[in-house]
Amino acid sequence: MPQQFEQAKAAQESAASEQTERVEATQAEAAGDVLDSVLDDIESVLETNAEAYVSSFVQKGGE
Repeated sequence: MPQQFEQAKAAQESAASEQTERVEATQAEAAGDVLDSVLDDIESVLETNAEAYVSSFVQKGGE
């Protein structure tokens, strides 16, 4: 009997581990999509008005 419980426990732990891995993979994919979106936005700004974007970071005298 104890052996049956150990096997059932091992199967549950394995299933939980697989589910955790799937959730982590989904979260990583979502984070990657968000990062790609941000990078696309930055690229778009730089393509249209790179000079104004860069000059907004240039420190002017007395600042």
